[in-house]
Amino acid sequence: MILFPAVDILDGQVVRLTQGDFEASTIYAREPAATAKLWAEAGAQRLHIVDLDGARRGEPVHLDEVRVIVEQTGLEIEFGGGLRSLGAIDAALAAGASRVVIGTAAFGESDLLERALEAHGARVAVSVDARGDHLATAGWTETSSLRPLEAIEALRERGVRNFIYTDVERDGMLGGLDLASISAIADAVSGELLYAGGIGQLSDLRALAELGHPRLAGVIVGKALYERRFTIAEANAILCS
Repeated sequence: MILFPAVDILDGQVVRLTQGDFEASTIYAREPAATAKLWAEAGAQRLHIVDLDGARRGEPVHLDEVRVIVEQTGLEIEFGGGLRSLGAIDAALAAGASRVVIGTAAFGESDLLERALEAHGARVAVSVDARGDHLATAGWTETSSLRPLEAIEALRERGVRNFIYTDVERDGMLGGLDLASISAIADAVSGELLYAGGIGQLSDLRALAELGHPRLAGVIVGKALYERRFTIAEANAILCS
């Protein structure tokens, strides 16, 4: 599995939200590019960047930061936040993102997802964010009646292979994992899955690695790294062994 350090940008700063609540954010750094460079120097292979301002506004805000990060680190970057048009997706990829993450727009009535997959194929992933038994959408500010497994099944039928699954209620809490749910989600995916939410210590990473699920390709970690619960080198030693 691959570790993806998370760089979430709000008001131009690196933050972490608690359970997706914009009113419960902690600022960890003023310069996203400097933070990304630190993670690269510490041994990160890829980064997961979320434009939280873009998620709220409905269009990307921080693509200039993406360009700078790619130029300064050379890392592959997964980018999400406000990608609700094909133009926004094209712009994110042109800015240097290796993969784009579609959230809310994938569940709408437009054909954006199909057009994005046709244009960019495996460079498109869909974020399935669960708050309890239902999807969280619109930058985690709204809750859908759709359930995560139902969403994945419907998205698979539309051609999606790459997924990110976030347990919103565990995100930023450092309280551990629901391994049964993660395993069920991984079973439902036909391509590759990245997981995020609740990771607070190395034993959580070890538990994910020991699942040994062939479709669980990576894990996104934010607060645990910023709070220095463990280092990237320690995480890589578990995930890459």
